[in-house]
Amino acid sequence: MMIIMRTSKANARASAKEASHERIVAAAARAIRRSGYDGTGVADIMKEAGLTHGAFYAHFASREAMLAEAADRACADSAAAAASVAADAPSNVALARMLEAYLSKEHEQQVEMGCPLAALGSETVRQAPEVRRVMTRHIKQTIDLLARESPGWGQPGAHEEALVTLSTMVGALVLARAVDDATLSDRLREAALKQLRPPTP
Repeated sequence: MMIIMRTSKANARASAKEASHERIVAAAARAIRRSGYDGTGVADIMKEAGLTHGAFYAHFASREAMLAEAADRACADSAAAAASVAADAPSNVALARMLEAYLSKEHEQQVEMGCPLAALGSETVRQAPEVRRVMTRHIKQTIDLLARESPGWGQPGAHEEALVTLSTMVGALVLARAVDDATLSDRLREAALKQLRPPTP
């Protein structure tokens, strides 16, 4: 009986720690997209997660480890959103729907919940190797997804076309967010979408 109680308490502690860890990572994933890597402090993240600053090292060996896991979460969320858009659309228009969602006004305005490539791309080069590794993996996976959904999938140029598509969509979103002219912001997104959207089948 004593062993069962001890096991039950240990399981409850492990579950509580896992839930706390989840809150920290979710808060950090939003924060890095909102404020950048350098603007994301441990104390602020722990406060947002409802935990004390001192509890941080029970979850991460370093701030860099937290940033890497936060980047991984942000990338996973972005990949899941793109895959969901593709899955909900007929196969012949899946790429168009993905591009429309990515280059939408809504995505432009939702920085902390949006694409980490657009929010963090220019900062990533100065981050720890584990952070760059996460972003590199996400870029490769996104290129593969775009290539698979393209009308030319299976043709020699599909992968290169996906490279151009990703570069254009991320660049357009970065610029659309950067300018303080709403009309120009809209035109940047719309022009990129016009160039990238496959012909209607």
